[in-house]
Amino acid sequence: MNVVKRRGRLLVGLVIVTVAVGAGTGGAVVTRVIDDRRESTNALSGDPNVPLVCADSRPGKVDPGSYGMQNNGSFLHPGLTYVNEEEQHPFPGGGEDVFPATGGYDPNTYKSDNVTVEAHYPGKQFTPDPFHSWQNIVDFDGRRYMFQYDRSEARVYDITDVKNVRVVESLSRDDVADVAGNDEAVAGKDWAADDYWGASTIQWSPRYNGYVMVQSFEMRRQVPFWMGDTPDKSKYAAADGVAAARADTQLKGFKVYKLNGPRKKDWELLATVSTDETQQNPLAPDMTKPQQGSGSLDVPQWNGGRYMFLSTAPSDDWSNQEYPTYLYANGFQVWDMADPATPKLLDTWHRDGMVRGEDAAYRANPRCGNRTSWMGSRNPLYIPTPIEEGGKYGFAAMGGFGLSILDISDPTNLREVSHLDIPMSVSGTEADNVDVSQFESTGMVYLSGYPLSEDCYEPYKDIFQIDASNPATPHIVGRLPRPTPPAGATVTDYCQRGGSFGPKRSGYYTSPGDPENGLLIYDFYNAGAQFFDVTDPRNPKIAGYFAPPTFGPETDDWARSNPTHGVYIEYDRNIAWLMTNDGIYALSSQSLLGTPNLGAPAEPYRTSSR
Repeated sequence: MNVVKRRGRLLVGLVIVTVAVGAGTGGAVVTRVIDDRRESTNALSGDPNVPLVCADSRPGKVDPGSYGMQNNGSFLHPGLTYVNEEEQHPFPGGGEDVFPATGGYDPNTYKSDNVTVEAHYPGKQFTPDPFHSWQNIVDFDGRRYMFQYDRSEARVYDITDVKNVRVVESLSRDDVADVAGNDEAVAGKDWAADDYWGASTIQWSPRYNGYVMVQSFEMRRQVPFWMGDTPDKSKYAAADGVAAARADTQLKGFKVYKLNGPRKKDWELLATVSTDETQQNPLAPDMTKPQQGSGSLDVPQWNGGRYMFLSTAPSDDWSNQEYPTYLYANGFQVWDMADPATPKLLDTWHRDGMVRGEDAAYRANPRCGNRTSWMGSRNPLYIPTPIEEGGKYGFAAMGGFGLSILDISDPTNLREVSHLDIPMSVSGTEADNVDVSQFESTGMVYLSGYPLSEDCYEPYKDIFQIDASNPATPHIVGRLPRPTPPAGATVTDYCQRGGSFGPKRSGYYTSPGDPENGLLIYDFYNAGAQFFDVTDPRNPKIAGYFAPPTFGPETDDWARSNPTHGVYIEYDRNIAWLMTNDGIYALSSQSLLGTPNLGAPAEPYRTSSR
């Protein structure tokens, strides 16, 4: 197996590489000699850690006659597309034809009879970010609170009464919105400079007899004020943008807080930790200089026990990353959290090909050079059973690098048990989410990426059923059904609704209570919440759905491309919260989730679901 632990360069000889540099610069061809034993520099970006391992093979425009609506009312997806999140891609019979009065976006609702909308909370107070947000649950003094946030935009809701949710706190950086460049570098009324609300896990700590929150801190992944995804502005050509991103001095790592209540004023800082491996002391990072690497991505994997797993690139040379606005290829770290105030790094792992100098392994990947694919993890390991409870395996979703199963039983020595390449699906994000909720009962896990383009201008993102009952030999055995609108609907395929269509994620492990055996609930962008019955893995089916309008009265035009972006499920109260570009919906299903509790939970949330 091509496996590399910790960082290290391969001492290979001289390689002569001919590359087409930057489609936006006229496609100039440059022949360079690369010596993997010394520093090499990307001629246009001016940065040695912007990869030019393979010739520029960015996908071009797709023949409009090669995809679109079919005679049977289905949609044929294009086979290969470039990254483009900012434009609509109209096609005959698509949103612009079906919904001309609303700019190509569907104002209708589609709902199965077994799903009930318990409440809808529209508007900007319930939409901190129309494209993405994180959620957490905490219980204080008999009240249940939901946190919803994306960096500086954050809300705290009292959701004790599902039908009467109240805003408890609203945090923003609107007061510094006119600042040129990175407004996070400027202090505002709610946030200090370089501070925000990072993607968090919140667990009960016996040591502190209270909740402990671990927040990820990372550089923005798509930074319009530094670079863009078009060839002339991407990292491959925008030397100033790359240099500005490298020069940023924010924390790259994580912060640990004790929560003494539900509001920001109740946070008590326990630790500030850098994931930059060059820091002399990661618990006292030098904040006056730029830190290397990515920081911690997405929700840290920690259940309140001893071991925590992060998605991270610990140095700048973890950089074999095709995505045009992102600089890192992320692997994993594991930290000892016996005392959350003094985390200790135990091990770092990546797959061969992620780090600069591992060129042979990177060239072997068919995505090399496409300037489009997300390469590396976006989430930490997905762990069905914590180590403290006898768990042995972690599932590593690594974008274009595929899926690896790691033996985590010795957290000081992470070891790859097996690896699975997945079919290419470019553009869009590949190998992003692994639902492991059914692994203990069936040996099955569910692997998916998610779409980035509007109007289905990319391959469909399948949810692959993977039989991992023998972790040494995982294999794809099926795919979950592709959602379709109900008979008699205005559209015959969700691609006609406008915006993106495909799976995002099936909630988060931080939810209170335990997931239902045989039930998976995915957010599906313009198809809303999709309830999958996987009781019989050989015959998975869609058992329920709720797809709201693709926009609301307060939805800005630019935000209509992301109709829904997440589900968060309270398994202890049998409520599924759907996050949209027009607020939040509270959903229930007697037949699928069980009888909903619309009032205070019977027991306070303490430790996340499995």
